[in-house]
Amino acid sequence: MLGKKKRRIWLPLAVLLAGTVVAALDARLAVRHYRLETARMSAPVRIALLTDLHSCDYGEGQAGLLKAVAAEGPDVVLLGGDIVDDDARMDPERAYTAASALAASWPTYYVSGNHEFWSGEADAIKTALEARGVTVLEGACVPVTVDGQTIQLCGVDDPAAGEAVWRAQLERAAAQADPDLFTILLTHRPERVEAYRGRGFDLILVGHAHGGQWRLPGVVNGLLAPDQGLFPPYAGGRYELEGGTLIVSRGLARESTRVPRVFNRPELVIIDVTPAC
Repeated sequence: MLGKKKRRIWLPLAVLLAGTVVAALDARLAVRHYRLETARMSAPVRIALLTDLHSCDYGEGQAGLLKAVAAEGPDVVLLGGDIVDDDARMDPERAYTAASALAASWPTYYVSGNHEFWSGEADAIKTALEARGVTVLEGACVPVTVDGQTIQLCGVDDPAAGEAVWRAQLERAAAQADPDLFTILLTHRPERVEAYRGRGFDLILVGHAHGGQWRLPGVVNGLLAPDQGLFPPYAGGRYELEGGTLIVSRGLARESTRVPRVFNRPELVIIDVTPAC
């Protein structure tokens, strides 16, 4: 009788524990939406932000990722660095397959991440992406027209290009920022937030932090992130800055990470920028 009682107690606990582990290690792609209002827009613009792909596998022809993007119907696609990994185990063709398909369907823009530079092939990666129709930004601002209205997109290389190079590109982008246009800065590093403040950028889009790798939703928004350390302040999510908004993607990496993601599904970020009412 006592044995049966123990089984009745432990069986639900075992099921609960197994379910928790499965949920914690869930690596299915999530789609996260953000909405911003601005008086500088007369019609809505939908942006898809993809960061930190690290040449990971999303099915044959990267179909899982591409279908998720297509289902959201973006006006523009932004690739926020570490799209290609520096680890020889990770096939760069997966990244190029995704980039080629994205650029064939939507205006697609890219900035580098640290892993592209760590690979020693940053220039070759940029050339390969450009050959596939992706626009590479290196300290430049470009106009992007959607439904007859124009926004401005600026982008800078990762600081791994060299600190002086990164700062010069950021200064150049800030100098080109048009105060009459809604202006986006596409960059890789969230921990450089102080350098982005007060530069005339309405929206700053970044990755790099991988969501802090381990999360406890509602309690801990990330345990550890590169260049931010323990309990990173900018692990993933939306943060209001003076004069602008910072959105940190938790990124798309999964099998490339040596430490598994916990309660931290890889994510495709969708931002709707709409006219202020």
